[in-house]
Amino acid sequence: MKSPTRTEIMTIVASRLLGDGSTCFVGIGIPSMAANLARLTHAPDVVLIYESGTIGAKPNILPLSIGDGELAETADTVVSTPEIFAYWLQGGRVDVGFLGAAQVDKFANLNSTVIGEYQTPKVRLPGAGGAPEIAALAKDTLIIINHDPRKLVERVDFITSPGYLDGGDARKKAGLKGGPSAVITDLGVLVPEVDSKELIVSQVHAGVTRDQIQEATGWELRFADQVTETEPPTELELTALRQLLERTEASRRQAS
Repeated sequence: MKSPTRTEIMTIVASRLLGDGSTCFVGIGIPSMAANLARLTHAPDVVLIYESGTIGAKPNILPLSIGDGELAETADTVVSTPEIFAYWLQGGRVDVGFLGAAQVDKFANLNSTVIGEYQTPKVRLPGAGGAPEIAALAKDTLIIINHDPRKLVERVDFITSPGYLDGGDARKKAGLKGGPSAVITDLGVLVPEVDSKELIVSQVHAGVTRDQIQEATGWELRFADQVTETEPPTELELTALRQLLERTEASRRQAS
């Protein structure tokens, strides 16, 4: 079997953090890929919720957007978007929010709004969607992002979705629930330190050095007392992921 790519390893590691039977509010892109891989492997009873109102979605291919018909066709039920946010999310019924972003900073704040100054940005990004509410109200948040010094920055240019704000107890003082428990990248896994809430390295993928992770990070990283090495992907995980991507690509070709 062909060796796993860094993106495959990142996706598989993220999927492992999603527990069976949990209710997960899923973002489009790699978060959706990881969540559906979990459903296809170790977490068959995970309940996937998308912003469009689909509950218990079981897509055979990866959705292009929250409005992809594949989600509604495979869901247990479809409700209104206000019900998703008011009853499910605000009501405390979402165990995990699975999110991506353009930037993540040392306190796990997310930016998907602008790069540069807000009034005169270098790049205008897609925007918030439902991510701020998910990040603020889910019991736990998992973040997945490629490890790059332009993406992992000391301070995001704009806080679209809150992590731990300025660190310490700032999130609690703001009245926000939960908080990110892990940032999964293509080099390793970062977790918030207990007191400061600053992200520290807890896990590195095979073949990745501490110097590599530091060079790819926009602030002076610290490492946990015990840093583990990622368990390699299993044949089951790789096969399920690659077949999911193959089905998705075949469907896209057929549609075009």
